[in-house]
Amino acid sequence: MKRNIVSRRDFLKDSAALAVAGSLYFNLPAKLLAQQERKTRVVLIRHQNLLNEEGVPDKTIVEQLLDEAVTNLVGEKDPTAAWKQLIKSNDVVGIKTNVWNYLPIPAALETAVKKRVLDCGVVEKNISINDRSILSDPVFKKATALINMRPMRTHNWSGVGTLLKNYIMFVERPYEYHGDTCADLASIWKLPHVQGRTRLNILVMFTPLFHSVGPHDYSEEYTWKYQGLLLGVDPVAVDATGVRIIQAKRREYFKDDRPINPPVKHIFLADTRHHLGTDDPNKIELIKLGWQDGVLI
Repeated sequence: MKRNIVSRRDFLKDSAALAVAGSLYFNLPAKLLAQQERKTRVVLIRHQNLLNEEGVPDKTIVEQLLDEAVTNLVGEKDPTAAWKQLIKSNDVVGIKTNVWNYLPIPAALETAVKKRVLDCGVVEKNISINDRSILSDPVFKKATALINMRPMRTHNWSGVGTLLKNYIMFVERPYEYHGDTCADLASIWKLPHVQGRTRLNILVMFTPLFHSVGPHDYSEEYTWKYQGLLLGVDPVAVDATGVRIIQAKRREYFKDDRPINPPVKHIFLADTRHHLGTDDPNKIELIKLGWQDGVLI
């Protein structure tokens, strides 16, 4: 394997950029930040038996996938020790879920995440799982740590619904961020009640939606059993990786290189304009675990 030769100037430049990005969206131990100085780590994990014939996830497999992904993300063998790199016992934890009718976050995943937060010593009253009413949620109002998770799907306003877009419920007037195909969603992550609080981003790839027309359009024909999770501390890197998979599926299905419409601006602008993270695959260390058939990336 060839190694890229990086000059001291480039290394310092990249490290400075990481420090700026890190201050915007996560507050993590030095050990975990050090792992990402040269490349941003994203974990993709899949299991061919995650979903049954009706599309219901196996709770045990969900827990296994989550644990293996987090341990590989932070470099710890024990799941509880790995989670304690992300969440402290005195944290107040808001778990930002997504309840879109056609493709909600599975309850099995919400339960598995909450269980691990409890294992970190966080008391029950300091944990909340919420989506559309987070601004009035007493736990979210005083949250010191956020866990962000949403399903990957195409979206009429932003090209794709992403982890970045999942935080649009942190503003009172979400429609104000819909202009120019939601180009500046990353600015939400700089708001005082959001900045520096996100510890983990989970893009749910159980049955992604790779094509749709209209803001609430859904057709099962345009989903498939990918049966996976994408995790990382950098939401831009995770989202960018998810988009690459969606684009690959569209090429496979439509038999041509059909771009996502509208264009997915908000992800690369989160990098180039808002400096929130990286969307450059050359700066992403993608760790692929589990079932590899049809991985598409």
